[in-house]
Amino acid sequence: MSIITNINKVFDHRIRLGIMSVLMVNEYADFKTLKELLGATDGNLASHSKALEKAEYITVEKQFIDRKPNTRYSVTKLGQAEFKKHINALEKLIKKQ
Repeated sequence: MSIITNINKVFDHRIRLGIMSVLMVNEYADFKTLKELLGATDGNLASHSKALEKAEYITVEKQFIDRKPNTRYSVTKLGQAEFKKHINALEKLIKKQ
C-alpha cells in the first residue's frame, strides 16, 4: 500500500489549503477576509477558489451589500469529508517519518 494514500492533489497548494482551513472552522468567509488571512492577491485567490468550486468542495455566493459586490465562500459536505481525509493522510505520513 502506498504511503501517500488519500493525499488530495486539489489541496496541493498553500492558498487552497488555507481556504479550506478557514472554511472548516467558520460557517463562511468572504473574499476580503480570505485575501487578508492568506496574504493572497485577487487573482491568486480567485483562481484557487475557482478550482475548489469546480471540485465541488466549496460553494460561492455573490451578493451586493450597500451596493458593493460581496463574494462569500462556504465548504460543502463533500469538501469537509475530502479535506478531513487529506489531513488524516498527512498526519499518517508525518507519523511514519
